[in-house]
Amino acid sequence: MRKDLTYSLPIHYIIRKSAPGRLGGIGKRCAFFTLRVVRIHDRKENEMTIRNQRFSLLKQPIFSILNQHLINYPTPSNLNYWAGFGPLAGICLVIQIVTGVFLAMHYTPHVDLAFNSVEHIMRDVEGGWFLRYMHANGASMFLIVVHFHMFRSLYYGSYSSPREFVRCSGILIFLLMIVTAFIGYVPPWGQMSFWGATVITSLASAIPVVGDTIVTWLWGGFSVGNATLNRFFSLHYLLPFLLVGASILHLGALHQYGSNNPLGINSYTDKIASYPYYYVKDLVGWVAFAIFSSIFIFYAPNVLGHPDNYIPANPMPTPPHIVPEWYFLPIHAILRSIPDKAGGVAAIAPVFICLLALPFLNQSMYVRSAKFRPIYHIIYLLFLADRLLLGWIGCQPVEAPFVTIGQISPFVFFLFFAIMPIPGRVQRENPNYFSENFAFSYPKK
Repeated sequence: MRKDLTYSLPIHYIIRKSAPGRLGGIGKRCAFFTLRVVRIHDRKENEMTIRNQRFSLLKQPIFSILNQHLINYPTPSNLNYWAGFGPLAGICLVIQIVTGVFLAMHYTPHVDLAFNSVEHIMRDVEGGWFLRYMHANGASMFLIVVHFHMFRSLYYGSYSSPREFVRCSGILIFLLMIVTAFIGYVPPWGQMSFWGATVITSLASAIPVVGDTIVTWLWGGFSVGNATLNRFFSLHYLLPFLLVGASILHLGALHQYGSNNPLGINSYTDKIASYPYYYVKDLVGWVAFAIFSSIFIFYAPNVLGHPDNYIPANPMPTPPHIVPEWYFLPIHAILRSIPDKAGGVAAIAPVFICLLALPFLNQSMYVRSAKFRPIYHIIYLLFLADRLLLGWIGCQPVEAPFVTIGQISPFVFFLFFAIMPIPGRVQRENPNYFSENFAFSYPKK
């Protein structure tokens, strides 16, 4: 009875009762015995805890990593619904891989059979139309989600130090997505697929000295043909798995320093587990995304595509207006903004260079969110409007006044990155109430 009581009482209460006032010899021996009993009891509890961990599924090597990064991951308590676009992008990637694997089982990568094999999937394979429309529209949904994710990061300053590598890995993923989406536009082997591949790959000829050699290597001959189709299909099947690896790297880099929050300040003192709190919030976004994507899949499956792509590829007639997919339109507008072919190709590289250099251009270490940076907030809205204008200009014909607008819009795009350091330097004198070393610093009097 006494031993059970010893286990249940607090240690400071036991010591106080065992040795009141000044601890003499007897009091010290009683306190030592009490501490020893408590330590033996704690050791038994630790052994039971270790034994339970050995038999716990979530404590096993693989599942422990998933538990650490997906379930018990400490998350800032003030995240809003915009933070759900990151996990949603991962779901889109899984959907694209699963649907793509099933479509590849029925697809034939040959110039004489590719178009008919796609029609076979649509008409003869049970549920094939659903898989094809989910895959085709899923690419657009994937890009939409990633664009929201990137602009959310741009608004809240999630790219700032110490998350530079998170930003760079995200831009790498975005570049891989663009390449994967482009080469995935070729396998249906429609009229727009053929001419889109011809026009885009021929841009490599603008590279001095080795340009023509690169184009011939990409084509596998002197024109877009069967070798081109086989190479593009193989790469389209391979690159999504590289995207998975890059996404895991991106997630690991993010969890090393923790997620950013809408306030743009350190939140290390106020974090909660991802499950079940944010999984419930993310579920709202997943349901909304499912409804939004289902509208395109079931009611408007071809609205995001080009009608010429339902015509078999024919190298003899040229379409009057070659237009890429909607997610290529801003890059297409920048490409056309310079009349010279080599200049237009050279203007594409600075786009991704500026996106990679963005964490090093922003000098506002203390206040990151655009909510508390009025100058940057206005610049951000102008940049967003210019980005939408580039997408609209990219699908317009090459004639006045679209030519002039198409030359002004890329200038504004690059101007945003040029003036990015200015608002950061203006606001560098703001007091840092939550420093990077997790210590509190108070403003000087």
